[in-house]
Amino acid sequence: MAKKNLAIIFGGRSSEHEVSCISVLAIAGAINKDKYNTYLIGITQEGTWLLAEDIDAIKNGNWRNSLSSAIISPDTKGELIISDIDNGTYKIKDTVKLDVIFPVLHGMYGEDGTIQGLFEMAGVPYVGCGVFASAASMDKFYTKLVVDTLGIRQAVYVPVLKNQLEDMDSVIKRVEDTLSYPVFIKPSKAGSSKGVSKAENRDMLIAGLTEAAKHDYKILVEETIVGRELECAVLGYGEGTQASGIGEILAAEEAAFYDFDAKYNNADSKTIIGPELPATKEDEIRENAIKIFNALDGFGLSRVDFFLEKDTDSVVFNEINTLPGFTSISMYPMLWKAKGLPIEQLVDKLIDMAVERP
Repeated sequence: MAKKNLAIIFGGRSSEHEVSCISVLAIAGAINKDKYNTYLIGITQEGTWLLAEDIDAIKNGNWRNSLSSAIISPDTKGELIISDIDNGTYKIKDTVKLDVIFPVLHGMYGEDGTIQGLFEMAGVPYVGCGVFASAASMDKFYTKLVVDTLGIRQAVYVPVLKNQLEDMDSVIKRVEDTLSYPVFIKPSKAGSSKGVSKAENRDMLIAGLTEAAKHDYKILVEETIVGRELECAVLGYGEGTQASGIGEILAAEEAAFYDFDAKYNNADSKTIIGPELPATKEDEIRENAIKIFNALDGFGLSRVDFFLEKDTDSVVFNEINTLPGFTSISMYPMLWKAKGLPIEQLVDKLIDMAVERP
């Protein structure tokens, strides 16, 4: 049986560029080499598409010095165009008909529906959520609008637009009339907690809003939910969607919350697979994860995050990630491994699902 041509895309222009460059190592290493010819396409933070020679070039960062570009044509031929770069001039060296694409891109321009639109135009099957689900799930504000219709509890929030910060007093009044300190400030479309902060008072709120506005035009200010941070992985689509068990995040004690640094740079932050939970709560979280995923027209994979509120044991939805991390400490592959689906089988299943997408 002839091998299929698989493109794996990583890097990207978002603030999660480096995380993507770690996630791709696990995914590329798990590909069934008997089934696929693999092309590794790295997107620099400036937006240049380059062909990475191999996994080692990704590990040491040398892919950014590649003299070969690799660009997916938007026409329906579904071709990968590989060109030599000579003093800024591109000379086509080869074209490859792609059978499937695995985007290992987190955050803006990768997880938000933009690159999924390119794949749709090119007519090439791809792993993960489609244009709408990617866009709606990436935007925390619109995710909340959808989840509001499901009767699932989520944090009370105040939406803020960047241009409204010109009248900071008015914004502060809206927030303080609705919420009590401390509050969380989140860019609506930033990932891996980039630009997220916690405000204990008005001065911290102003600083947090100013920082969040550097990452997005839309900002959410949310009530603080005190409780356990729990995550659930989903796999599939429609009535066939499955939910994993539950994982718990234990942020390092010195971290104010599970921010970007705590997630990726602090060895004291831990994940627990299968934590003890009050009766019925695991089932409630798993059922809610599937409901939210399907309401957003999810496909393939997502990780859905919740809080279990202290004292009340109320399940509170936090956010959904349509292309969760695949690093060695990432919850998504760990949860499925605990269910008897190691990363090699998980990756193979996701690619097969992409090709079978209805």
